[in-house]
This record gives sequence, C-alpha cells and structure tokens, in this order.
Amino acid sequence: MAARTAWRICSDNGWWSAFGKKRGKNSKLPGPPVHDDLCAVTDENGRVRHEFTADAPNELWVGDITEHWTGEGKLYLCAFKDAYSNRIVGYSIDSRMKSRLAVAALNNAVARRGDVAGCIVHTDRGSQFRSRKFVRRLNHHRMVGSMGRVGAAGDNAAMESFFSLLQKNVLDRRSWATREDLRITIVTWIERTYHLRRRQDGLGRLTPIEFETIMTTPASQAA
Repeated sequence: MAARTAWRICSDNGWWSAFGKKRGKNSKLPGPPVHDDLCAVTDENGRVRHEFTADAPNELWVGDITEHWTGEGKLYLCAFKDAYSNRIVGYSIDSRMKSRLAVAALNNAVARRGDVAGCIVHTDRGSQFRSRKFVRRLNHHRMVGSMGRVGAAGDNAAMESFFSLLQKNVLDRRSWATREDLRITIVTWIERTYHLRRRQDGLGRLTPIEFETIMTTPASQAA
C-alpha cells in the first residue's frame, strides 16, 4: 500500500510508530584492524563515507553483533547481511560474546550460500572479528575481509539499520524471562517476518527473498 494509506489507517485506529533506540557502545577502544577498509569512499572534501552496495549476491556481506538482557543474563546475536538483497544470510546466537559466535555465524552463512569465494565481509573492529579463528575461516572460504576505521561516518550503517528494526520489533516489545524464549523469537522474526513479509523501499517494495528470486537467475540463487 501507499505510505499515505498506511498513515491514514494508523491514524484512524490510534496507532503510533515505535522508534528504536541507538545501541549503546561500550567503553573499550577498538583494537587495530586486521583488514583494509574496502567499503570506504573519500569525497572531494576529504570526508570518508561508506558504500554498502552490490550488483549480485555474495559480493558484499556486512556483519555485526548486538546484545539484549533476559532474566538469565545477556543474549548475543551475530548476523551477516548480503548487501545485494538485505537478506540475513547467516547468524549465531549465544550466551557469550566470544570469537566462536562470529565464526559460527560465518560458517552458517557459507553453508546456506554455497560458492562465496571472493565475497567481501565487512565488519567493525570488534575482537571477535579480529580473532585468529575468524580470520582463518575467512581464508578457508577464500573470502576477503574488510574492517571499518575509527571515526568514519556510517562505518557499519547497513547492519545498524537491521539491528534497529530488530530492537523495536522484537527486543523492546516485552521483558524476556529466558534466553531460549528470546532466541526462538529472534529466529522466527528473521525467517518469517523480515525475510518473507517485510517489504523494503530500497528493494522496490519487495522482501529480501522476493528480490533474490526475481532479480537472480535460477543458477545463481542460493538456498
């Protein structure tokens, strides 16, 4: 439907939009990068910005980690998104934010997408993405690491936008008694709502799955 129609329906029913809060940053300084920043572009004024665009699946993935409290403690989600279709190609959920969280998410993404050789994987400078285990997995899959620089505008805006949606549609909806309750809800929202139902303006009002199905040939479609 048109945006104006949606506004009228919400207004008639007394419905109001919910806006996600920016994720807080911890006080730790990021460590040294282990990859060059392959997504940074410098304009004529010398300012650095990032371009997260791709012309085909598995050209550029962006990844990040978010956290949320439950009655049992924090739950961590590491996810990788394909910049071509905004599809979450792989993710991992754990009670601890160790390198294995990022490694598992990457392995899950590779298992789902198949041939990923040459794909750029852009992340921030978190210790999980700088770990030797994660770098070894990138090399094993013949992928190319990319890492943002401190102070660069929009350093990982592509993943921040996804986490903002997750925050207001799932995480902040209610209190979560157990990690398992939240884990199941996150997986359900990603696979059923975000991938199959949520239409995105940047994809021509298609869902990520619809966009990949229509815009790619059968031979290049991933499972």
